Formats: sequence, C-alpha cells, structure tokens
Amino acid sequence: MKAVLVPHPGGPEVLTLGEAPDPVPAPAELLVKVKAAGVNRADVLQRMGKYPPPAGASEILGMELAGEVIALGPQATRFKVGDRIMALVTGGAYAELAAVLEATALPIPENMDFEHAGGLPEAFVTAWLNLFDLGLLEPRETVLIHAGASGVGAAAIQLAREAGAQILTTVGTPEKQQWVTRLGASKAILRKEEDITKAVLEATQGEGAHLVLDVCGASAWKANLQSLRRGGRLVLIGFLGGSRGELDLGLILRKNLHVTGTTLRGTPLTKKSEWMRELDQFAGKRFGDGRLIVPLDKTFPLAQAAEAHRYMEEDRNLGKIVLTM
Repeated sequence: MKAVLVPHPGGPEVLTLGEAPDPVPAPAELLVKVKAAGVNRADVLQRMGKYPPPAGASEILGMELAGEVIALGPQATRFKVGDRIMALVTGGAYAELAAVLEATALPIPENMDFEHAGGLPEAFVTAWLNLFDLGLLEPRETVLIHAGASGVGAAAIQLAREAGAQILTTVGTPEKQQWVTRLGASKAILRKEEDITKAVLEATQGEGAHLVLDVCGASAWKANLQSLRRGGRLVLIGFLGGSRGELDLGLILRKNLHVTGTTLRGTPLTKKSEWMRELDQFAGKRFGDGRLIVPLDKTFPLAQAAEAHRYMEEDRNLGKIVLTM
C-alpha cells in the first residue's frame, strides 16, 4: 500500500509518499480501505520527533480516519464488509489501508461524506472527554475554550453549546472571531490584542469561568488561573505555547482550583471506547439533523501531506484539515 512516511524528524518537507506493508487485522480489528484521514497537531509533533507513538502502534502518522471495511478479524462482530466507518487509531491513518480496533470505530452518519467523517473522531472525542468527563461541565456554566478555530476548539464550542453552557473562546484574527461566533461562542477574544483575563471577568460579571479548556500550556497558565472563579477547573490538553514556565501555586490554593491534563492517544482502550459510545449517544442524532457539523476547512490529497502540515503550522485553518485518498 501507499503511505506517508517520515524517514527522519524534521519539517514538512521530510514527508514522503512511499510503499509500506499492508496491515493485517488482529482478531478484534477491522481492515479498512481509508478514504480520508484527519490532520492533527499531534501529527506535526510526531513528524518533528517530539511525540513518539505508543509502544506497538504504527509508525505511520495519523490518529483518525474514515473508510470502508474490507475485512474482519474473527472477533469483530459489530460491522460487516462494505460498512462505512470512522475511527480513532493510535497511528496508521495516513495510508491507503489501516487496521482499526472495532471498539474505537463508529458508523458514519448517513448524510455525512468520508471527508467530513475523517475529521470527526479525534476532535470531537477529545472535546467530549475534556469538557464533560474531566471538565465536569454543566448547563449554564461558563467555559473558556482556547484556540476556538482549531478542530478541537470548533468541536468543543459546538458540544458546549448543545449542553447549554456559556462559551468564551480565544482566536487569532477577526475572521476567526466571526467564525467561532457563528458556531456558538458568546464572546471571542482576540488573544494578541485583548487582555484575556479582563475579557473573561467582564463577560462573567467579575466571577470568572467555571472551566478552562487549554491547548496553550505555559504561555496561558497565569491568565487561565486568573480567569477561573473559585472552585474552577483547568483542563490541559496541549502546550502550543510551551510546557515550561513559572509556577505560582498560591492562586491554586486561594481559589481552590482543580488542574488536570490528558492525552487521548495514550488512553487505555476501554476508556476510548467508552468515550466513543458516549459521544455517539449525545451527538449522533445532532450530526444527523445538522445541529452539529464537522467544520471542514480544506482537503489535501495524500501525496500533499507536506502541504497540509505547512497549512496547519501557519495557523491558517478554520476547523479541520483532512487528507483524502
């Protein structure tokens, strides 16, 4: 099969389209003819040598895909050959074929094409688990979502909107500001021009947010703590702004704050499958009737994976970037 290969760590130019062995499905796996694969920041980090795949995972990039089932392991019973599925994988999505654990696969909604489905699992499951499983978001609470125009950010805005929360978000440009407002954000803060904490406090009558969903890390640490109300929760899911900085524990103690973090990729299979089922129960009908959408910004052919990575690194996307086969 053809797959995107990373001969050595480096910039987007190291990505090459070459031949790789066809995967053989394990007993509880599906063999899938990949039609589309989402591009994620974790793929960029892995290409740079900063985010190695878990032990036993494919070295091929890509953590989400959509495609057609072409073979089944003997213990795979939920799907049949010919079914359209979307799935989380620990690696291997940037390829013509992929072996997928049946427990982390879902049927593609009837009204959704492969390109949109390929950008759904990673973004929406990440948003789901961090908003609700870890973030404990409740109706009428206020959540601050950083990088609202990213794939995860756009998913989180929509899920929080459907859960009845007030949504504040940060973005980099006026164009993105307008776009996330249409998705459901009540206030979009221009992070390079506005004081984030001041904007959050103004929007919450001085109380602060109940929850912050953060992909920035060290660069947003101080603003995050200052933007939370007493008893607030901070969930860390990335460190685009660095992973090291000055740590003041005083504010955490004084405001009784709760800080946690997670990565979806290394989570045990049982939790991933549980989150997939929960997301499907909450979102399945909403995708079907259009209340939830996969905000697809741009598609690239598999052979142009390097261009897709450049596009993401330039922070140009509104929503998801997807590779097509």
